[in-house]
Amino acid sequence: MVFKNFRINAGLRILLLFVTIFLLLFTLMNNHILTTVLLGVFTAYQIFALYQFVDRTNRHLASFLESIRFSEFTRSFNVEGMGSSFDQLNKAFNDVIQDFQAIRSEKEEHFHYLQNVVQNTDVSIIAYLKDGTVDMINKAAKKLFQISDLKNVKSLEHLSQELVQTLLDLKPGHHYLIKVQDEDDLLQLAIFGTEIKLKNKFITLVTIKNIQNVLEDQETEAWQKLIRVLTHEIMNSITPIASISSTLDIMLKDIRAKEEEDKDCEMDKDAVIELHKAIQTINKRSTGLLYFVNTYRNLTRIPKPNFKITNVKDIFENIIYLMEDEINKSGINIEIQVEPEDLHVSADEELIEQVLINLVKNSIHALEKKPDGKIILKSYFNKRGRPTMQVIDNGPGILPDVLDKVFIPFFTTKQKGSGIGLSLSRQILRLHGGTITAYSKPDTETVFSLTF
Repeated sequence: MVFKNFRINAGLRILLLFVTIFLLLFTLMNNHILTTVLLGVFTAYQIFALYQFVDRTNRHLASFLESIRFSEFTRSFNVEGMGSSFDQLNKAFNDVIQDFQAIRSEKEEHFHYLQNVVQNTDVSIIAYLKDGTVDMINKAAKKLFQISDLKNVKSLEHLSQELVQTLLDLKPGHHYLIKVQDEDDLLQLAIFGTEIKLKNKFITLVTIKNIQNVLEDQETEAWQKLIRVLTHEIMNSITPIASISSTLDIMLKDIRAKEEEDKDCEMDKDAVIELHKAIQTINKRSTGLLYFVNTYRNLTRIPKPNFKITNVKDIFENIIYLMEDEINKSGINIEIQVEPEDLHVSADEELIEQVLINLVKNSIHALEKKPDGKIILKSYFNKRGRPTMQVIDNGPGILPDVLDKVFIPFFTTKQKGSGIGLSLSRQILRLHGGTITAYSKPDTETVFSLTF
């Protein structure tokens, strides 16, 4: 007989057990051995059945707690036929499970949301332990360092030991600026880190951003503003000087002509001659300064690029054709290396040719005393998939302390150099959305890379 109420069911089981125990004692006292044995077995069975009946609730509760412990929220609890109190317990179990399911689902959605934000942001993010073991790295960081995975930040030593040391010794809340020369790419890395505690582990979370383009833009803008101010002030000063000195020159010529006609003129002839020479000098110098200012005005007057798809090999061949006489006179070997041969770039052909001509001329000048001088015009896709042109020579190279200054306007190591060629080249590349960098190994090679 199945009872639907737990209390009635348990009460009848206990009553039946009590009656059985009473009969067991009665038969035992009257020496009914066989009946006693049967009643003893039946009593033991009833005790076991009562235990199983009562323990069923404990098993449901234990199963419920294990579900919470192991986050197993796909189960449901259905305790039927046990009375209204168990119906309430059953409902409470399932309500709690549903609440945990909702909380877990919300946490998972939030986790995936944050993962998508971290992975798809353009700022490089790395989280690692004190020993450098990487806990998390996003796509931007992998792209920046050109790696598929990173187990430990020490694995970046091939790129820059200074970078690795900075990451390991990083102080939370501090900003760092690291320069990294990655083959033909120059990276200016701005690093900021913070420390968090997670599951008894201290994790350093750093953000890394390549600000090379930003620095170049700001540097170029600063120089252009300075040049605009200088040229404005110099022009305002030199123009009237040139005009007045020219007028005085004409007047003194007239005076000298009158002196030759009138011998009784009291003006000292030698003084007039000296004054005339002085004014001629002023005029010559002021004219030279005007030419100087107009020359450097070019730094702020670069035309807007006229972009079109251009074959790199054609550009190189045109450069060699334009400079054929100069190259032949210098006795320098020049070769073209383009991979793939049909490599194209979107650029202003004339402006890029101007940059390349300037770089080739610099190489020719550097190779003047080199008997086996060689220049290579090279182009390829770099490891970041960006079209790159290079001018490589085997000259004496550039010293490290000079290498950082070659793109500064007016800086030059040539006796007759103007110091604007490489600065103009950098601005032209910036207008193309690219960069120009220099790498040099003294007495071995010097490489200027144009990356688009």
